[in-house]
Amino acid sequence: MNARLNVFASPVAAKAWKHIIAASKELGDSTLPAATRELVMLRASQINGCAGCIDMHTKDAAAAGESAVRLHLVVAWREATVFTDAERAALELTEEATRIADAAGGVSDEVWANAAKHYDEDQLAALVTQIALINAFNRGNVIVQQPAGGYEPGRH
Repeated sequence: MNARLNVFASPVAAKAWKHIIAASKELGDSTLPAATRELVMLRASQINGCAGCIDMHTKDAAAAGESAVRLHLVVAWREATVFTDAERAALELTEEATRIADAAGGVSDEVWANAAKHYDEDQLAALVTQIALINAFNRGNVIVQQPAGGYEPGRH
């Protein structure tokens, strides 16, 4: 995969992305479970078609002890029985927040209430922030990557 643009060569873009990367790292200190964060990042990346992020978050989750079965089933989480109710609520919120244009009005009250049953306010704040950040990363990657030739693991 070749990039159309090196955003880090631009002083303005590099400065902005530095802050986005730092914000993402801060979420590691939240009480939102790390496994949930990785599942959320993987699912949003799948929806957005960001091969580099799918590759990275699959590897990161596996290195953190996530099972191959659960990683393979994230794409079909609604039918899979390997996720907790809390993880399912986070994945549902991720899908609605990532597919904003598909639902008039954005995230439904029902989806929000379901997530709020499983996560406290700090965890919800971390979850919302994680979803927003991974969508920013996905969109940035998809915009600058050259589709010709496809994605090569290790060249993200």
